[in-house]
Amino acid sequence: MWKDNPRTKWIGVALIAVALIALPFVLAMVGTAWVRITNFAILFVLLSLGLNIVVGFAGLLDLGYIAFYAVGAYVYALLASPHFGLHLPWWMILPIGAFVACVFGILLGTPTLKLRGDYLAIVTLGFGEIVRIFMNNLSDPINITNGPKGLATIDSIKLFGLDFGIDTRLGDFILSGTIKYYFFLLVIMLIVIVINFRLQNSRIGRAWEAIREDEMAARAMGINTMRLKLLAFAMGASFGGIAGGMFSAIQGFISPESFVLNESVMVLAMVVLGGMGNIWGVVLGAVLLSFVPEVLRYTVGPVQVTLFGKMWIEPEVLRMLLFGFAMVMMMLFRPAGILPSALRKRELTRDER
Repeated sequence: MWKDNPRTKWIGVALIAVALIALPFVLAMVGTAWVRITNFAILFVLLSLGLNIVVGFAGLLDLGYIAFYAVGAYVYALLASPHFGLHLPWWMILPIGAFVACVFGILLGTPTLKLRGDYLAIVTLGFGEIVRIFMNNLSDPINITNGPKGLATIDSIKLFGLDFGIDTRLGDFILSGTIKYYFFLLVIMLIVIVINFRLQNSRIGRAWEAIREDEMAARAMGINTMRLKLLAFAMGASFGGIAGGMFSAIQGFISPESFVLNESVMVLAMVVLGGMGNIWGVVLGAVLLSFVPEVLRYTVGPVQVTLFGKMWIEPEVLRMLLFGFAMVMMMLFRPAGILPSALRKRELTRDER
C-alpha cells in the first residue's frame, strides 16, 4: 500500500503535480473553451468545499449557499470597477469579500441556530433568494448594484506585472489569460483543501461531527453547539465569498442572474454526489458535475445527427435528463456518494444490518 511506502506516495504526488501543470496546455490544444470550463470547475470545487463545512461537517442543510458566492462577487465588482470609480488590488478585495460573506453567514446562522432539517433548508433557501432580489433591485434611489443590468468592466487580477485578463507573450510562446487564471485558481484551491483538512482534523472539526451525529449528546458533552454552528456558517460563507471574488475577476461582468437557486442546488448536488464529509469526495463530485454536463453538451447533438440524420432532442434538454437520471441512480445504489467518509460508510453499513 502507498501509505506504507513513502517513496511511492511521493512519486504519485509528483505525477499528479505534473499532470495538473500540463493539463491546461493539453486542453488548449482541443480548445480554449475547455480551459475555461476547467477554471469554472475549480470555482465549483471551492464552493463545494465551503458548503461541505456546513453540510458535510456540521450537518446543517443549506440551500442558499450561492448567496455568499454572490456577496463575494459583488464586493469584488464594486471595489474593482468604474461603477464607484474604485480600483483596489485583488489581494485587498478578496479578504474583504471573504469577511463580508462571513458576516452574511453569521447573519444567516444566528436566527437559524435552533432549526434543523427541512425547516433550516426552507429558511436558507429564502435567504439565497432575498440576496438575489436585493442585488436585482438595489439600483434606485441610490444605484449600488446597477440592478438587473449588472456590473461590467471589472478589473482582472494583476500579479507581479502580469495582467491575467490579457495574453502574455514569452518569446514565441503566448500564455493566455485563461491559462494564467487556471494556475492562480489551482493555488487557491490547494490552500483551501489544506485548510479544510486542518479544520476536519482539529477539535473544531470533531465537534462539528459530534453536532452532526447528535446535537443533544454533543451539548451534554460540553460542546457549545450554538457557537460552533455559527462558526460553520461563517467559515463556509467565507470560502463562498472568495470563490465569488474570483468569479468576478475572471468573468469581468456579473449580474443577479448568475446567482439563481439552480446554482445552489448544483453545488449541493456536488457535495452529496461526491460524499458528504469527505474532502476528496467533494472535490471529485464538483469536477464530475462540472465536466460531464459540458461533455454531453458537445457530444449529444453530433451523435443524434450521425445516428438519425437530424436532431430529435435539444442537447440542453437531453443533458439535463441524463444528469437527473444519473443522480437518481446514485441515490438508489450509492446514497453515501462516490467517496463517502469512513464514518458515513459505517453508518450505512450498520443501517443495512
